[in-house]
Amino acid sequence: MPKEPSWTADQIPDQTGRVFVVTGANSGLGLATTRALARRGGHVILAVRDPAKGDRAVAEISAGQPGARLEVRRLDLADLDSVRDFAGRLRADHDRLDVLVNNAGLMAPPRSLSPQGHESQFACNHLGHFALTGLLLDLLAAGRDPRVVTVSSVNHRKARIQFDDITGERRYSPMGFYNQSKLANAVFGHELHRRLSATGSPVRSVLAHPGYTVTSLQTSAPIGLWRVVLGRIGNPLFAQSAGAGALPQLYAATQPGVLSGEFIGPAGVAELRGAPTRVKLAPGAADVETGRRLWELSERATLVRFAFPAHE
Repeated sequence: MPKEPSWTADQIPDQTGRVFVVTGANSGLGLATTRALARRGGHVILAVRDPAKGDRAVAEISAGQPGARLEVRRLDLADLDSVRDFAGRLRADHDRLDVLVNNAGLMAPPRSLSPQGHESQFACNHLGHFALTGLLLDLLAAGRDPRVVTVSSVNHRKARIQFDDITGERRYSPMGFYNQSKLANAVFGHELHRRLSATGSPVRSVLAHPGYTVTSLQTSAPIGLWRVVLGRIGNPLFAQSAGAGALPQLYAATQPGVLSGEFIGPAGVAELRGAPTRVKLAPGAADVETGRRLWELSERATLVRFAFPAHE
């Protein structure tokens, strides 16, 4: 994919008739993504933990885009029961899905566990999206130019997966476990690509990251010093707007010619900002053994098995 320094949301092709699920769609990158897709005619399902916030997002978008095709559905990614309920209800109302944007995230909270006993960032950022993707894979396979876009971070390059202490019971670092969850996103997206390709599925798995972007993650989620460093110092100096940060995932979701297995991020210095282009995964994110181990761990944790097409 060539670098396209002038690519903006105005260049998104017509999305009329396409159905999207965007997780975390009520704010930040998710809201910017939803707004841009709706403006180009997409039917967007806002998968949000707080439906009231989702309704406010719909009202905000609809005020500027009368007739936007939007619906709000509750999804708490940290709770696997909620993920199953969301998927079941979606399946009852839709016979296909064209794009799943695994966007929602939790960043650097104090250590806590999900209802199923998983570390909260790993549960929300990775396991919930793993389960959601698996439960919706057949709907995606029936879609038009179907894609799974999983949002990672430049921080995936700073991490390794603590397979021997995945819940942080022995040692927990808020940012360290955030970075681990973003590496898990990258490993999952690449391993999903590998498995989809091997089975001949029409679904593409594409990774994206937003660079350094102003969202509520930096100002509301982190604790202590990280809130100051990220929200009060980093944002004014380095961050781009949510609209600009959403461009890589919008490109990954809509641009013709994007290939399964590609990683789309900002073209600027250190990938902090700039127009979308192909960027490189950390070598560990594409490691076959790491992909296998994370996949098997995720299957055990979620009890979700992916129904890939049978070999012909």
